Amino acid sequence: MRIGRSKNPTGEITLVVLTADDAFEASVRAAFSTSAQIGLAVVKTRLSDRDDIDLDGATVVIADLDAGDDAELEALERIMARADNRPPVVAVARSFEKVVARRLMQMRVADFLVKPVPPVELIRACARVAKDPTDAEASEAQIFTFLPAVGGAGVTTLAVQTAMLLLNSGTRGKATTCLVDLNFQHGACADYLDIEPRLNLSEIEPRPERLDRQLLEVMLSHHPSGLAVVAAPNRPAEMRSFDPDVVTRLLDLVSAHFDFVVFDMPRTWFSWTDSVLLGSNHLFIVSETTVPGLRQARQLVEAIRERLGDGPKPQVIINRFVQKLFSPGLRRRDIEQAIGDAFAACVPNNYALVREAIDRGVPLEEVKPGNQITLQLKKLILPHAAGKIGKEPARAAKKFKLAWARS
Repeated sequence: MRIGRSKNPTGEITLVVLTADDAFEASVRAAFSTSAQIGLAVVKTRLSDRDDIDLDGATVVIADLDAGDDAELEALERIMARADNRPPVVAVARSFEKVVARRLMQMRVADFLVKPVPPVELIRACARVAKDPTDAEASEAQIFTFLPAVGGAGVTTLAVQTAMLLLNSGTRGKATTCLVDLNFQHGACADYLDIEPRLNLSEIEPRPERLDRQLLEVMLSHHPSGLAVVAAPNRPAEMRSFDPDVVTRLLDLVSAHFDFVVFDMPRTWFSWTDSVLLGSNHLFIVSETTVPGLRQARQLVEAIRERLGDGPKPQVIINRFVQKLFSPGLRRRDIEQAIGDAFAACVPNNYALVREAIDRGVPLEEVKPGNQITLQLKKLILPHAAGKIGKEPARAAKKFKLAWARS
């Protein structure tokens, strides 16, 4: 059964709705009835009752499903497999179950809404995902994640400096870049940059579906350099654990609106850690030049490979490395042998330079241009960012990716 029309010269968008719910159909029709640019096609069916729906020509698909019915989820999987993520699919269900959310992430649905859906939220969701597929490469954020193997390895310093490098990597102006501090209890990104942390997850947690671009803007902090920062105020005396769905939704929204995203991860493994690591393009484990540090880095590499399977390959950075010719300490050759094929680089030690940059809340390059730490990070980071450099800055029309678990 063929449904929908291609986007025509007048700019009309074809919205296809698959639902067996009369009330939801009425809500959809009311939401989009005032726009002459939207062609609405409603198919009255449960997903599991039809396997012959051809969505060729549709701009956006809204799939209303019973999330508690495996047959419904399997039917949506078949639709997603046939469509190959085009057109984008917005899934709608009565509840936000964790198991269901993970399956939807693996399917790579464009967005997920919970009934009852306010008309304005439905319109925003469709507007976010309705875009030309030829822009897909340019609109997908490059995600760099830094994970400590040991405490005090300097992860925050490397994450901050990487974000600054990416921010200034564009050839047509600054590339939109966001630094996200995921250490909600002891995060230091805001302190290192001398800015006020504004993220309030407790406000979002009761209703994660209300998190949109406008609310995100309220919770973003901005460094004078132009770097955007997502960071929560420190609560050192509290053990803070948030619903993984809230964290995932926040990070999806961030990745949909920036060219580059850098995550500063806590050492503790939370229920949302797997999803963040799976969604990363580049995963760096940071350790120090000690035997215990190398052992723990190697153990963490093996654990991540076992947990993530075909996910991003972890690479190890040895921070604050000092090479002395006739020293009895560890040499680069020893490090490479201990870490194996996961070894990425050694970042040189310059404590005085880093301390001054932190105290002033500025990049290392502003304190000392051409310093060895920045040069090493450029060699490590910028080749990964080459696909983004030279492209136009990201726009708010980017695809909203619920699919942190990249299939």
